[in-house]
Amino acid sequence: MHSTEKYQERFIEFLNEYSVVKEPLGLYEPIQYILNLGGKRLRPVLTLMTAEVFNGNFKKALDAALSIEVFHNFSLVHDDIMDGAPLRRGNKTVHEKWNINTGILSGDAMLIMAYQLFENYEPATFRALAKLFSKTALEVCEGQQYDIDFETRDDVTITDYLKMIEYKTAVLVGAAMKMGAIVADASDKDCNAIYEFGKNLGIAFQLQDDYLDAFGDPKTFGKQIGGDIIENKKTYLYLKAIEFSNEADRLELSQLFSSNPEDLSAKINIAKQMFVSSGSAEATKHAIQDYTDKAFTVLESMGISEDKKALLKAFGNSLMNRTV
Repeated sequence: MHSTEKYQERFIEFLNEYSVVKEPLGLYEPIQYILNLGGKRLRPVLTLMTAEVFNGNFKKALDAALSIEVFHNFSLVHDDIMDGAPLRRGNKTVHEKWNINTGILSGDAMLIMAYQLFENYEPATFRALAKLFSKTALEVCEGQQYDIDFETRDDVTITDYLKMIEYKTAVLVGAAMKMGAIVADASDKDCNAIYEFGKNLGIAFQLQDDYLDAFGDPKTFGKQIGGDIIENKKTYLYLKAIEFSNEADRLELSQLFSSNPEDLSAKINIAKQMFVSSGSAEATKHAIQDYTDKAFTVLESMGISEDKKALLKAFGNSLMNRTV
């Protein structure tokens, strides 16, 4: 097993070899741009790590890891268009740097490129990876549609929201880990267990992302602080604040999340104050811990060494305590 930094380093080397600009430049330059903006490289690192957890060679998993990263970035390009987001990882989004049509087309190409990477595997592995990938990609689209729908619904529940982030974010984390297990020829039982571990970790990761969107440091978070508030997104923070507040505060918060005032900073500050005073901010931190613990519980059923379980737990804890 290697350190997280070693997996990141080797993956970035592989990515740099892959992301070469070719003609037509208008299609491929935006792809190279988004792939090289940085980011946590969480998903590909998990794919490489998981391959070695199950006694495989991480180098054999590089194509699967890159497929996950290309797909993830494809989804970000299109999500940013739908959200009208100006920044991604502290830089201009693709549609802002180029235009919306370029973002759509380059994103489409990235989805196809993600599938192409499976062609480097033997037929049985190719089938298993492609089957998982197709299921996951469709769920991510379903999650994005739920997210869009929630913006105009006033009856979103905590259960609804958790289902949305499971599909939009968590299933891709689970798939990234299961792909590493598939490449390493792990048993079906262990493949399914590591998927559940990753999925629960992914829910915790998204809840942490929601929390940082409101309370993170703009210098390290890389996205616009308060973006979810500006877009009136019914996040876990918002839903818990509604649940915990009295009738007057619920009405105020509901009206705030139906408004588009000129003074966005005031809107953000009021929402954050209500998240804290209602107890929602603290409840969100508890939920992050709960889903992290669920992920750790799954590890106990897996046929891997205690050292490897400890490594996966350390990785999970580092995600829970991140600031970016």
